[in-house]
Amino acid sequence: MTHIGIDIEQFTRDPYGSGIQRVLAELARHWPSGLATAEFVVPVDRGFGLLTPDQAAQLLDLAFEQRQDGQDLRERVARQIAEANPVVVRPGDLLSIFDSWLLPEVSYLPSVLERFTTFSRCMPTAMIGYDVLPMSEPANYRFAPGTAAWVSEYFRHLATADAVACISEHSRQEIMGRLRRNPVLITSVVHPGGDHGEHDRVTRDERLNSPPMFLRVGTLEARKHPREILAAFRTASDDGLKAELVFVGAPSASDEAINQDLMRATTEGIGVTWSQGASDDEVQRLIQRADAFLSIGVEGYGIPVLEALKLGTPVLYDGIQPAAELLEGRGARHIEAMSPGDLSRALAYWSEGDRLRVLRSEIELNSVPTWADYAEGVVRTCLRA
Repeated sequence: MTHIGIDIEQFTRDPYGSGIQRVLAELARHWPSGLATAEFVVPVDRGFGLLTPDQAAQLLDLAFEQRQDGQDLRERVARQIAEANPVVVRPGDLLSIFDSWLLPEVSYLPSVLERFTTFSRCMPTAMIGYDVLPMSEPANYRFAPGTAAWVSEYFRHLATADAVACISEHSRQEIMGRLRRNPVLITSVVHPGGDHGEHDRVTRDERLNSPPMFLRVGTLEARKHPREILAAFRTASDDGLKAELVFVGAPSASDEAINQDLMRATTEGIGVTWSQGASDDEVQRLIQRADAFLSIGVEGYGIPVLEALKLGTPVLYDGIQPAAELLEGRGARHIEAMSPGDLSRALAYWSEGDRLRVLRSEIELNSVPTWADYAEGVVRTCLRA
């Protein structure tokens, strides 16, 4: 049986609860051992530790737990790796242990990329292809001085790896087009899931909030239109809308004005709140309580959209939204929302209880992609390399 090495050094160096790191956790949790064996490879003092999929899932879950302000997640990750007491091997041994190598996350670390280059000369290599947003939406990304060459190196690997499992058809087209990936190379589309945790066993309370609650989850990058959403909500409130708007997610790392605008809105008494650093459980409770989930702007995929639908909360979306487009008419509804004026009118329209009930009734839970299918699809792509 093929033995796959999975490089998660990037997570150990910079752990936080991103969509990409959600993919890593669920890939480990749902690894189909009947298709291929795997170990998740992490750097340790004496070389590299080899974690089983179960151990890796427990490690990756740390990023989604509630933690106190100032707590260094990297220290917790290092401590849990030590407590797992993994098999430790020398760097040179990795080449003889594994039959193929998977880079499952975006990384601009020289050590990760140099390792991938070395292994590509000796064994089949595979990657998960998320997006090319640093190229198509450069204003949302600020790279440390001196790292530009490594950013380019990562995308070069994405163009030349033996196999790439793309998270959406949109990502596949961008990788093939912008990166000029050779169409002869193996390039599949495997959709991440939305059935994290206990989602598939949650029963939605049929009562609607009064006033209605709109929820937006994710980092506050400009491509996700947080300021446009806020402006639209302000306008709708001025026109008489009585509603709540809840933002959940980390501050913008590229535009401090977004953070300041949102903080100011939370003090204006118009029903805007912002939750930073929420745990998985807290996010799930907010999603379940919300009347509608907003996903506006440009997403590489949109895992929270699927999680919202799995929790019985309908989705209103516009822009590049691969996950929402998958469920169009089955709980996700396209609206005109790329300008504050259009979105303001949409918020007023969808704040009406009967419309929200109809939208909720359209949700098809069985249509939401699952993590088990995703993990199997990634493994099958690796095996084709």
